[in-house]
Amino acid sequence: MTPAPPPKVIARHRDGRIHAYVVDSGACGTLEPAAVFQPRAGDEVVESVVRHDLEQVVYTTLNGVVCLTRAGDLVWASDFEPHSDVRHGHRPGCAMSLDGRTVWVYRPDAMAGRGGGDQWVVHDAESGAILARRELETVGHGAGHHVHSADGSVYLDIGEGQDGSVILRGTARAGGEPEFVTYPWSDRCLIDLAPSGQQFMTVDHDQADVAFHHHPNGDVLFTLPVEAFGYDPEESFVEWSGGYLTDDTAVVTLGGESQDEEEWFRYHLVDVRTGMLSGEFTVEVSNPYELVPLGDGSWLTDGPDGHPVRWSRAPQPPVPPHPAG
Repeated sequence: MTPAPPPKVIARHRDGRIHAYVVDSGACGTLEPAAVFQPRAGDEVVESVVRHDLEQVVYTTLNGVVCLTRAGDLVWASDFEPHSDVRHGHRPGCAMSLDGRTVWVYRPDAMAGRGGGDQWVVHDAESGAILARRELETVGHGAGHHVHSADGSVYLDIGEGQDGSVILRGTARAGGEPEFVTYPWSDRCLIDLAPSGQQFMTVDHDQADVAFHHHPNGDVLFTLPVEAFGYDPEESFVEWSGGYLTDDTAVVTLGGESQDEEEWFRYHLVDVRTGMLSGEFTVEVSNPYELVPLGDGSWLTDGPDGHPVRWSRAPQPPVPPHPAG
């Protein structure tokens, strides 16, 4: 039998601590933290990932990566050398592999002024030992990791500001170093991987269209320009947000500015099996990036108290009637 996938764990940073939320059931509403981690004194957390069993957290700072237990004990730490005094323009990122055995760290060393190019480093999750290091030809400000739900490969989308975006994929191989592949684009931003892992979604860096690609080769399945959604491409654009609501349905965000110079955005649904539009998707959020599709028919928004709120289009099971007294 295929083992059940681990529950989805989402990390949020609040009040100087890292809150971990578990999404593993059909329950909707405000999520309560299942675990809370306290970073080391003086550490300013940039990005974090919590292990599926909630017993360890890994986080990056501007100058290193740290792994702590739930009790706050140090498991391991790795400093980025040389130390950088640059405060802005570089955001190191991290992700944990599907099996929890490795930690993948993106180091924007060029923008940090460390005298070299960017790096993508793979650490042993238990010891912190470096298992692989990929020297990159990028000058990125930050990057997003996406872990493939089936084969465990890791996608990395590096943002280089006005110079574009570079997408790579790392594949761990048994008994050997990971294999790294760079996709042949410098103008596409990776938005999301489909829940099944059979495809992925990108948006043009200049925001002219959205495309859907086959995993792992990246072949384009279909592309939808701004005008396909009924908007003027001179006045509207595709936001770098959205994602897969389900394996068959993606959320694409269109935005623009009204004649009164007020910014607007709308969510549209796309049937990724046919490439056809499926109507608008109305969600009350404050900005186009607040909506986070989870791939199972549900999505997250931000709650007024800072905790994420889970919503779902799926009808909830009826409440059984109270027995007659």
